[in-house]
Amino acid sequence: MIEEAAPDVKAEVAARLAALTDKSLLVMDDDAPFRNRLGRALETRGFAVTMAESVHEALDIIAKSPPAFAVMDMRLDDGSGLKAIEALHKARPDARAIMLTGYGNIATAVAAVKSGAIDYLSKPADADDVVKALLVVEDSAPVPPENPMSADRVRWEHIQRVYALCGQNVSETARRLNMHRRTLQRILAKRAPK
Repeated sequence: MIEEAAPDVKAEVAARLAALTDKSLLVMDDDAPFRNRLGRALETRGFAVTMAESVHEALDIIAKSPPAFAVMDMRLDDGSGLKAIEALHKARPDARAIMLTGYGNIATAVAAVKSGAIDYLSKPADADDVVKALLVVEDSAPVPPENPMSADRVRWEHIQRVYALCGQNVSETARRLNMHRRTLQRILAKRAPK
């Protein structure tokens, strides 16, 4: 799912990448085919990529030589990507990291940003989106999304956030949302709307 970007976007990204003195990038993901595909795609775009398949391996890489950039999976077999982002941020405060996850909701996005991530992308993310997120200019306004979330998705995300903040207590979440408990249970049992 690695798509081609518009030529003007590619030129801008190439110019920003060429201006960098440190192009080191860590890709941490336990999905080997995705990790390898994304790593190769980022190398062809000019990054010096190092790959890790676990939080432990990523922490070793960060301790030895903290990269300027990182793309990290949220949930791995041996822990959370948040731990690796926090370690990277401590070792190298200027590092720019983004979080990838297949379990997208607002609560995990907030946790990723609080840990030091500059952005949060749902998997499978394409390499151009990853590069754009890593190289975004801090003062520039973000581009409006091509496909914004539907109203149903926004509602679902809000419910998931309150549910997470209530420690996944259904009764407390229902009370705070002024919703019947069984209605909330039905919503939580469904998949996220598109």
